[in-house]
Amino acid sequence: MQRLKTRTQFQAVLAGSIIAKTTHFALHCNSLDVSGAASQLSKAVVRSEAGVLGPLSCQQGMWIGALVPKRWAKQAVTRNAIRRQIYAVSRECCGSYPQLAFVVRLRCSFAKNLFFSAVSDQLKKIVRAEIQTLMEIGAKAA
Repeated sequence: MQRLKTRTQFQAVLAGSIIAKTTHFALHCNSLDVSGAASQLSKAVVRSEAGVLGPLSCQQGMWIGALVPKRWAKQAVTRNAIRRQIYAVSRECCGSYPQLAFVVRLRCSFAKNLFFSAVSDQLKKIVRAEIQTLMEIGAKAA
């Protein structure tokens, strides 16, 4: 599993389709094909990262990115905890996914009054369970 790192990579994947949604998350997907007309993702990475990564299509495996906007998770500790859960669940599920690029995007906030701290174990468990559900739905759709 590889991680998306640049803005161009994220924009290219977000230009693809949404293949799964849950209450708080959306899973975006874009292909890594380079046959004939290259995908937006491959073009973007070749242009912006030619010396560093080269086209994503040359790399094997699943690509994943986590998009957790400050709008929906105000505190940095919460955003980082959500990102860690996204990457952990993705590592577990990467065997069941095809060679595609994915972005997991937080699309609404979690109710603050349900959690006693910004990074409580209860929040982590709820986030992890919802991301696992999202990845299961996405695996069937991809």
